[in-house]
Amino acid sequence: MSNRLAVFDCDGTLVDSQHSLCTAMVRAFEDVKLPPPDRLAILAAVGLSLPVAMARLLPDAEADFHDHLADRYKLAFQAMRREQGVQEPLYPGIVDLVLELDAAGWLLGVATGKSDRGLNLCLTHHGIIDRFVTLQTADRHPSKPHPSMLLTAMAEAGAAPDTTVMIGDTSFDIDMGRAAGVRSIGVAWGYHLPDELIAAGAHAVAMDSAQLRGHIGAP
Repeated sequence: MSNRLAVFDCDGTLVDSQHSLCTAMVRAFEDVKLPPPDRLAILAAVGLSLPVAMARLLPDAEADFHDHLADRYKLAFQAMRREQGVQEPLYPGIVDLVLELDAAGWLLGVATGKSDRGLNLCLTHHGIIDRFVTLQTADRHPSKPHPSMLLTAMAEAGAAPDTTVMIGDTSFDIDMGRAAGVRSIGVAWGYHLPDELIAAGAHAVAMDSAQLRGHIGAP
């Protein structure tokens, strides 16, 4: 029998990192003497791997420049960490939900556009990293919505598509879940609108953590 696996996106699902993400993106664009995108455009690209996000934000540039801009973003984020300027608070009810799922026998994972280092620092800071058995990041996989992160998470956790659920705030998460053949649940507190999540094929959209618990099927 396959294990039950709940895989969470990070930014916009577990933590509200929009201030830090937008600040780092503005700094990256300013560093290469370009006008930064507006906040909504930046948030619309959250969840994609950095070079893919840069291509979305600056479609007329060459791939090499997208990679360069991604490197500038990473440097900006690292500088913010040194300055203690990174803000990634957990959304309300997330800790309780993680603990309840764990206690109920669910295995937990993360699939995120963050780096290994960034995800580790975030989950360690909040004291929940030991609750997750599989952590998949942009360092080792193609960008969402490619299903690689979810397929690897299921393999590591001994789960099957019919016993796995993907939880995320963007259409990229929902598309990835569909590509991997798993049930996908959207959350309304992140960076894409609920209508976008439904249009992408979300099985449901949760308005708060209590509703998410019910959609997952937790006791």
